[in-house]
Amino acid sequence: MSGYQDEEQTQKAFGWAATDSSGFLSPFHFTRRANGDEDITMKILCCGICHSDLHMTKNEHGFTRYPLVPGHEIVGVVTQVGCKVEKFKVGDKAAVGCAIGSCGKCNSCQDDLENYCPEMISTYTFFEPEEIINYGGYSDIFVVNEHFAVRFPDNLSPKGGAPLLCAGITVYSPMKYYGLSEAGKHLGVVGLGGLGHIAVKFAKSFGMKVTVISTSPSKKEEAIHQLGANSFLVSHDAEQMKAAVGTMDGIVDTVSVPHSLNSLIDLLKRDGKLVMLGAPDLEKPVELSVMPLLLGRKLIGGSITGGMKETQEMMDFAGKHNITAAVEVISMDYVNTAMERLAKGDVRYRFVIDIQNSFTTAY
Repeated sequence: MSGYQDEEQTQKAFGWAATDSSGFLSPFHFTRRANGDEDITMKILCCGICHSDLHMTKNEHGFTRYPLVPGHEIVGVVTQVGCKVEKFKVGDKAAVGCAIGSCGKCNSCQDDLENYCPEMISTYTFFEPEEIINYGGYSDIFVVNEHFAVRFPDNLSPKGGAPLLCAGITVYSPMKYYGLSEAGKHLGVVGLGGLGHIAVKFAKSFGMKVTVISTSPSKKEEAIHQLGANSFLVSHDAEQMKAAVGTMDGIVDTVSVPHSLNSLIDLLKRDGKLVMLGAPDLEKPVELSVMPLLLGRKLIGGSITGGMKETQEMMDFAGKHNITAAVEVISMDYVNTAMERLAKGDVRYRFVIDIQNSFTTAY
């Protein structure tokens, strides 16, 4: 299930790329491979901006290779299908997330968890070997093996649905795996950002009781009255946190800045589960008191995105329950300003690039 650009490059493409660690994006002409027997070619309608796009454009992880065309929250319309394609026909809406290839043979691939495959190929070049170069969704067209595309529900807005391809599956997958999707259970959601607000929407659609846990008291109104959360905790308010001790069946932690886990573990009931979705600081170990885990038979787990089968399940569920992200739609020529605002946390809750209308005029 190879997904990288090693085949003959015959399709002209246009996007915006970063060329150095300034992260500044500018117009970029390149080519994509010809549509193979198992491939679909998509005209991209829109692409979400993920925080990892910002990290990669600025080489904050230290392994970015330029030029870099970011984007792994892609929704488009199928314009060409290979002779062996079964899932799609021309005119269908299709979507691509974080992965476009895997080995197809390992245990993870056999379990429909391609996201954990040691040879997973990223939608745009991330951890791949030197010979693999992929360009992402900040562009006009995309070519992908049909296995790594999902059917996009007709009733959903492409712009509102685009962030589900990363943020959506990132919260949906662990909620399902760790049993935190059962009606009536009490779920805590740490952080009301791009991931957190979608977690609240999924949890409420599952029929759960939801408490948002945040450092920002100003988010209480939106959490409860717009997103439907049942309650709101200010994490630095000792009295509020103490009153909620032992009340939650599980917590999904979406925050990517350093913070205490001990106070969150205290909120869990016996057998409760804290699932980490953010990576606060890869260089610094997390300090953790073990005794509360022992005394309450509690678990701490983690998760990244999801496999293709589960991503399709998530998209179908979102379509059935009309779940989309809260987005600010921008044109491509605003992308550098959007990146600056994203770095400051100045977005509610995701930026989505209107590719279709941004590229009507040639650069």
